[in-house]
Amino acid sequence: MKRPKKGRSSTVKETSTSDNCLDLRGVLCPMNWVKTKLILEEKEEGEVLEVIVDEGEPMRNVPRSAKQEGHKIVKVEELEDHAYKLTIRRGAD
Repeated sequence: MKRPKKGRSSTVKETSTSDNCLDLRGVLCPMNWVKTKLILEEKEEGEVLEVIVDEGEPMRNVPRSAKQEGHKIVKVEELEDHAYKLTIRRGAD
């Protein structure tokens, strides 16, 4: 059984600005996209998910994969800790 890197694990929490926020800091590719995709699949078309990813490969891959799956990147916000918050609107099936 693998332990989360640096004591971090992915979490989903309710927020007031979107339906959910998925914190994937410390989660390596491709698992950050897999976790994002699983949550998006539970949502209805048009619902929003905020995803926090590390800079570098996760920041390149998650938005690209989301767009390829038909979702829309609504907003990208750079955070203080070398991470980014992506706001993703679920596309149609």
